[in-house]
Amino acid sequence: MLNFLPAPLLGAIAFLLLALNVLFWVPVLLVFAVVRLILPFKIVRLAIDPLLVKIAEAWISGNSGWMALTQRTAWDVEGVAGLDPQGWYLVNSNHQSWVDIFVLQHLFNRRIPLLKFFIKDQLKWVPVMGLAWWALDFPFMRRHSEEYLKLHPEMRGKDQAATRKACEKFALIPTSVMNFLEGTRFTPAKHARQQSPYRHLLKPKAGGIALALNAMGDKFRAILDVTIVYPDGAPDFRDFLCGRLRRVIVRVQSLPVPAHLMNSDYAGDAATREAFAKWVQQLWQDKDAQIERLLAQARR
Repeated sequence: MLNFLPAPLLGAIAFLLLALNVLFWVPVLLVFAVVRLILPFKIVRLAIDPLLVKIAEAWISGNSGWMALTQRTAWDVEGVAGLDPQGWYLVNSNHQSWVDIFVLQHLFNRRIPLLKFFIKDQLKWVPVMGLAWWALDFPFMRRHSEEYLKLHPEMRGKDQAATRKACEKFALIPTSVMNFLEGTRFTPAKHARQQSPYRHLLKPKAGGIALALNAMGDKFRAILDVTIVYPDGAPDFRDFLCGRLRRVIVRVQSLPVPAHLMNSDYAGDAATREAFAKWVQQLWQDKDAQIERLLAQARR
């Protein structure tokens, strides 16, 4: 444990280890991804995709290693026992910080299949990481607002097509599809601007999870509903690197896939959209209450 070091020095060491881990594994990923690109046959994909997953899991283990070396974090986790690394899952979580991704990857690595995130389209230009996300088939989505889609309804179909194309790849080998229902990180400013009815959450957006259920709902073994709580406040990335992530509470609940919402036409049917809205609103009410309880317990 290096947590006794001054925070700036600890942050520099953590950042260096993070960068070295990225620079080691991404070129390895790209070698196999380029082979798959040159030979775009299903048999090649079935051979290479599991190798890419193994590489990504080793990469995540490397992150867990430097986190253990530089962090003195108390982990309070429930609900991750008994998960199947060979099953398909739809994973949903609240979202407060970039640190959430490290938390999720650390806890779920090799417990369930590799988490595949829907990435904002502009992030494909991020140096090195954009290539890694492409190699791992993370789908790049434009994520148009509902207001934009009302003015340009033709773009709604393009979002659906992109999701379906991504989910066709996900269906080949066990995959965990990761979705943040809020669509963005929680901040007090966003919460106030939205006039969110929830105390600890932004308003949920059902579109992404609806598209995933529509495209491959029959594949999912369960929906893993994840609640992440930072009792000392959500850390920014600098705080995280500097070893200031003191406590993390995570609760994972396995929920059945709602059969009445699978294979439904979210984009074209108003009744389906209303049913999805009611389902996610109830999910969010329960999560908001759970966060309040966990925070109250942590203060005792």
